[in-house]
Amino acid sequence: MRPIEFGWYVPTSGDTISYAEPETSIPPSMEMFDRVTQAAEKAGFTYLLLPVNTMCWEAWMVGAMMAARTKTIAPLIAARPGYIAPAQMAKMVATFDQLTGGRIRINLIAGQSEAQVEGDGIRLGKDERYALMDEEVTIMKALWAAKQPLDFEGRFHTLKQAVTIPKMTKMPPFYLGGGSRQAWEVSAKHADVHLFWGDHPDAIARDMAEIRDMAKVWGRDLQFGMRLQIVCRNTEEEAWAAADALVRGVTEQQTKAVHAVYATSVANQRMQALSRTPGERLLPNLWTGITRVRPGAGVAIVGNPEQCAGVLQQFIDIGCDSFCLSGYLHDEEAERFGRMVRPLLKAANPGRIA
Repeated sequence: MRPIEFGWYVPTSGDTISYAEPETSIPPSMEMFDRVTQAAEKAGFTYLLLPVNTMCWEAWMVGAMMAARTKTIAPLIAARPGYIAPAQMAKMVATFDQLTGGRIRINLIAGQSEAQVEGDGIRLGKDERYALMDEEVTIMKALWAAKQPLDFEGRFHTLKQAVTIPKMTKMPPFYLGGGSRQAWEVSAKHADVHLFWGDHPDAIARDMAEIRDMAKVWGRDLQFGMRLQIVCRNTEEEAWAAADALVRGVTEQQTKAVHAVYATSVANQRMQALSRTPGERLLPNLWTGITRVRPGAGVAIVGNPEQCAGVLQQFIDIGCDSFCLSGYLHDEEAERFGRMVRPLLKAANPGRIA
């Protein structure tokens, strides 16, 4: 059985304990990033997810700073199709790899919001962006593996006698999270880990089986994981109170605005469908409430340490072995996870958690 890994999230657009009360927000800063990163490393997290939407600080810059200020944790940074030429991206990743002793992971993102993508000057539709992503990852992998200058003739890029300096110490793991058929096809061909957003374990198991079959076409066997929020407290009552505080007072107008920006994303459409579950609970301790105010991974595990570990164990039992988590405030929730939940999972899964 594969090892189980845990990743954490750096909120580079700011942190909060209440989406309805701006006065509780903590703006992005080096000091805040340090607190979150150091708490995550101390708690035993393997990697740090750096977000890339318009409201966030630039992920490669923050990731490089965090890598320089830590010892073991690996930044997970997005490679977005069309933003950086693949030969340059290959060089950036190789340089990051050499300077950190291999502490770099790549997150493949085609873009959740068409408006944000267009605002960044990318004029390709989502289908074409996935085709471009496929080509750019193919180029990067070829450059890293090449023993001599590389020629490449593709639909989007032509390279003549291309080289990448420095050389990689090892091939970086690729992660991809997406609910569309195009996302699954790129995962099947290129990803090392396909990350799902929160959903019913039975639904995740069905999707895993389909993507696994798609990967077999390429002679590959990829890993699976979950991107989830977590709200853990000493008691279940305290956890639900903290969860409720995050969204209490949020207006319908706020929710509609979030949903409108990300309306074309298949994965976000699924989140919106799940948010209509009666009582907002997919399981007794799996809550959809944060989808009201947050795009992307808005499903949260809520409960005491045993309940939080129990929900994660359900996903482990169906074959997930990578968990990218986040919670509020991000430094405090990382510490609670490391102290209260991780030891329970380690005991339940002997030999799989370092």
